[in-house]
Amino acid sequence: MPKEAKKKAQVREAPYKKSAEGSANPAGKVKGKKVSKDTIFGNLFESKPRIFGIGGNIPPKKDLTRFVKWPVYVRVQRQKRVLYNRLKVPPTINQFTKTLDKTTASQLFQMLVKYKPEDKAEKKKRLLEEAQAKKAEQEQRAKDKAEGKKETADRAPKPSKKPVVVKYGLNHITSLVEQKKAKLVIIAHDVDPIELVLWLPALCRKQGVPYVIVKGKARLGQIVHKKTATALAIVNVKPEDQTTLGNLVTIAKESYLDKYDDTRRTWGGGKLGPKSATARRKKEKAVAKEEKARTQLSS
Repeated sequence: MPKEAKKKAQVREAPYKKSAEGSANPAGKVKGKKVSKDTIFGNLFESKPRIFGIGGNIPPKKDLTRFVKWPVYVRVQRQKRVLYNRLKVPPTINQFTKTLDKTTASQLFQMLVKYKPEDKAEKKKRLLEEAQAKKAEQEQRAKDKAEGKKETADRAPKPSKKPVVVKYGLNHITSLVEQKKAKLVIIAHDVDPIELVLWLPALCRKQGVPYVIVKGKARLGQIVHKKTATALAIVNVKPEDQTTLGNLVTIAKESYLDKYDDTRRTWGGGKLGPKSATARRKKEKAVAKEEKARTQLSS
């Protein structure tokens, strides 16, 4: 029998052999000695280390966030946020971090959705209907004049009713606040550059117009069919929403107008990063330890 055939025959042999008594014992087991399972089954499954080179195994997924080259606008946003935390922020800018709470904000936006301005299609439809009504009225007047009928009060031209909507546009809102026509002004907290609305809270306070600061210029923009909106103003609402508006005005006065003097003195920022905070804690701990040692020596 050739050598290769002998090797194959040995491999095919079962790992267990039955003894004369009939009990199953591992092959080649010596009485009184225990054979580990690694020795018996060690060659059944060979360990094959993975190679992650070109054409090799697919590497496991990693979080590559730190290695991504983010766009410039994302980096600027993040750096700006970090700077606002680290540097001392003046009260005039810091007031825009104190936004309306979530519950009140959702209540406000639910009301604002009802007073969305007309989009182009709705406005075109309304003006077309008004024009058709006006044309029909003129034709009726001409017919009555030809027949010699006198014009009655019922047939006098009626002014068209504009829909009750929320007002937008910074110049428009400024004029409404100056004339004290605005009942509530809603300002976005993330306007860029912030100088566009920096003066608006002071103007509202001077004129006695209640205002609130809410999160999201994009959220305000959705109300008025724009990408973003710096501020909105409520001038009038329907009778069923008068109570809701009254509650919102009360909250605005308590949260912003009445606390304006405190807001004017509160600085922001000055927060340390995690590394600096840890270093400061270590330093303070070391100083405290040294002082404790000194007091023990002196005593």
